[in-house]
Amino acid sequence: MSPDTPKSPPASILVVDDEPIVLQSLGDWFRQDGYLVDTAANAKEALRIAAERPHDIALLDIKMPGIDGLELQERLVKEVPDLTIIVMTAYASIESAVRALKAGAYDYITKPFDPDELSHLVRRAAEHRSLRSENERLKEQLASVAGPSPLVGVSAAMRHVQDLIDAVAVSDATVLVRGESGTGKELVARAVHARSPRRFGPLVVVNCGALPEGVLESELFGHEKGAFTGAQFRHKGKFELADGGTVFLDEIGTVTPRVQVELLRVLEEKKVTRLGGTVPIRTDFRVVAATNMDLEAAVREGRFRDDLYWRLNVFTIDLPPLRDRAGDIPALAEHFLQRFTLAMNRPPMKLSPAALDTLLSHSWPGNVRELQNAIERAVVMGKPPTIEVADLPLRIGEAESRPGPMSLEELERAHIRRVLDGSDWNISQAAKVLGIDRGTLYAKIRRYGFERVPTA
Repeated sequence: MSPDTPKSPPASILVVDDEPIVLQSLGDWFRQDGYLVDTAANAKEALRIAAERPHDIALLDIKMPGIDGLELQERLVKEVPDLTIIVMTAYASIESAVRALKAGAYDYITKPFDPDELSHLVRRAAEHRSLRSENERLKEQLASVAGPSPLVGVSAAMRHVQDLIDAVAVSDATVLVRGESGTGKELVARAVHARSPRRFGPLVVVNCGALPEGVLESELFGHEKGAFTGAQFRHKGKFELADGGTVFLDEIGTVTPRVQVELLRVLEEKKVTRLGGTVPIRTDFRVVAATNMDLEAAVREGRFRDDLYWRLNVFTIDLPPLRDRAGDIPALAEHFLQRFTLAMNRPPMKLSPAALDTLLSHSWPGNVRELQNAIERAVVMGKPPTIEVADLPLRIGEAESRPGPMSLEELERAHIRRVLDGSDWNISQAAKVLGIDRGTLYAKIRRYGFERVPTA
């Protein structure tokens, strides 16, 4: 068995097998690993022990005289709903093991046992149970005191995105999020998950563009022990881990043709077959995918399967670039200021009018991610309580500086116009950003002869 021992308090295990040598061996192995162990030679004895004291994990032999392991599993689940069950079976009884998995067993292991594999499996089961218990506790806290974190933005474009998220979140429809790099596609995916009935299930994130083809297959679909060199243990893939929750497939446009075929099959059947395995495993997940590529062009050019594209493109959310929603810049900057000053244990800080004007003037090719990085640097470089233009990255202060000097009146006029357009002429929001009241803003609009340009 592995020399690693579980952390205190140790998990308690109930081992049920009608073979005395197996019962003794398993009991000795697990006690050496630091677990609390009870053993039972038959189902009747197991039910009596389970009624007397609680257990975290039960290992059940399937083939036993009288009440077999499958019936015992059913009765234990009714009496101890949160018990984690692992079934033990001979190679000839794999079909029974699959039935046990469908009935809620955590996993199965075949006889004769590999001690290291068995130790690894039980350790994972104990960790899984611990995480599940912690999850339940956090669910209760979150449900009572916290809602999903909103996306930051007050512009008409972001209000539309929020409306789309609210509309699709309550369904199980597959969502495709499109937008330039850095616009916050993962935040949209997290918002969809957080506002859905699956919000208490896992959100599993996969960056498809960061992994080679073989590694991505293993991460998505899992693998069996011995499936390839180095596969020492069975590994559950992301789709299995996302059972009851959401899978976020980022950079979906980079997936190779071979993986696209397997991905399409999994999305259509909601079943996954591990690499090196033969048994399809049913899993209940919802997919949110994201891309900064033109998938329609990729389909036309034969780089992306059209059937997979239509499977993913059930409901589309297009994220606008930051340059098209400049009115969100002040709110985003304030959000990042609060986050980084708190994280760095610095006093509260604010942007000087010139620094804010510089941020509003920048075109933000890196979108929200670039703004976040700029504010983080400014918090590091700035001297409380005010962040000045010099604290911002040099490219933001210089890349788009205006040709020639401008008068104070010209600066004010240009700044007010940008804030009005950026807030979609929301007078209350614009006045708040400018730090003036609505009456003063109306007076300046009349003074400078501003007129709202209607949008199509």
